[in-house]
Amino acid sequence: MLNQLLIQDVLDEGIAQGADFAEIFVEQSESRTLSMISSKIDNANRGLDFGIGIRLINGLQSVYGYTNDPGRDSLLKTVRTLAAALTSKSTSFEGAMDLRRKNITNSHLIKQDLNDVAPSRRLEVLRKLSEGVKNYHESISQSSINLLEKKQNILVANSEGVLAEDSRNYTRLYVTAVASKGNEMQTGSHGPGAHAGFEYVEGLDLDFYANDAARMAVTMLNAGYAPSGQMPVVIDNGFGGVIFHEACGHGLEATAVAKNLSVFAGRVGEKVASDGVTLIDDGTIPNGWGSLNIDDEGNATKKNTLIENGILKGYLIDKLGGRRMGQESTGSGRRQNYRFAPTSRMTNTFIANGPHTREEIIADTEYGIYARYMGGGSVNTATGDFNFATNEAYIIRNGKIAEPVRGATLIGNGPDIIQKIDKVANNLSRGQGMCGSVSGSIPADVGQPALRVTDITVGGNN
Repeated sequence: MLNQLLIQDVLDEGIAQGADFAEIFVEQSESRTLSMISSKIDNANRGLDFGIGIRLINGLQSVYGYTNDPGRDSLLKTVRTLAAALTSKSTSFEGAMDLRRKNITNSHLIKQDLNDVAPSRRLEVLRKLSEGVKNYHESISQSSINLLEKKQNILVANSEGVLAEDSRNYTRLYVTAVASKGNEMQTGSHGPGAHAGFEYVEGLDLDFYANDAARMAVTMLNAGYAPSGQMPVVIDNGFGGVIFHEACGHGLEATAVAKNLSVFAGRVGEKVASDGVTLIDDGTIPNGWGSLNIDDEGNATKKNTLIENGILKGYLIDKLGGRRMGQESTGSGRRQNYRFAPTSRMTNTFIANGPHTREEIIADTEYGIYARYMGGGSVNTATGDFNFATNEAYIIRNGKIAEPVRGATLIGNGPDIIQKIDKVANNLSRGQGMCGSVSGSIPADVGQPALRVTDITVGGNN
């Protein structure tokens, strides 16, 4: 993507100008989006992007800039401008480093590149989903189907001799159904995605996603309002893990930990969750939505156990965070694109399977809320305080799932509720989302088996 001699000259210049670490990140990406609303094409877009990010670090100070001009003069000018912002300068420059190209093992095989897919095949998928939603029930008033595809080629090199290239392909569908009755509307949605090509879409059970999104909307349209108060909550598998991603996962990233802005800082070896909780971040899962062959600092991704049987084992660490903490990178440096400096981020983060079944957990709950599908929410990452909406929820009464309820919001504190998880099922699954932080918006999986929190505040209308 760039001549290796030019890359080396840019890195050498960064060190010569007073940095003790220099990095260059080159990205060339292509994206396609296709949207359909109620069986009619709403928009079709194609985008191309190219840019080069340069980072200089000296001690614990980091400066970052980027350019869209790959010319030698532009790159060297960017380096010198950044170096001028360093408040102290290293004098360790000893000449050119030896760039060593990494051999990358590709764990995410792509069968159908986005440029090899005929437009008619994309339209066929969207029409099938749109018709499936529409035909589910007479109260369905609208469907919205979105197909997103992206191919990202990257090169990362640094003054420690790393030189690595990778190609990433992302494909995701987003299916939304709207059910209406009078002036009332409710929605249901699914957003399956993978680090894969168009073959992923063609392998999905499209009927399930269309029918289940519509079922969710119709069910919630006819539901009563949720009760409020303190009660047990059974959170089902898959996207239910978004609570722990937001309320706990971000608190385990060096972005917060290294600055002592996390309630988990300095607590490795302590018991921070109930015995049944093992929390894992695994960037190596083949074709996982959040998976990468290498992170955006050129390091191989890893399977990192963060909490094991309730004991805090470690954090997610990037280059700069590792300097602050005196620890090595865990392959967790990520960024949205060349416009962002990397920082520690999650990949595929999930709670591991437990010994129970979902049915056993529900049968053992006399009264509470069953949150089948979680929605969005907000979190204070410094404290772990959160509130999350449920997209589909039910009352549990006498150990059985009873009537559906809408408007249920789960309110609590992440470090507190992971202490209150008393039962974990064996039906682990993952859901896909986009995670936002200081280094932009990135693909991230969340996941868990069904589990029970013994006591959580439910905000409702009764």
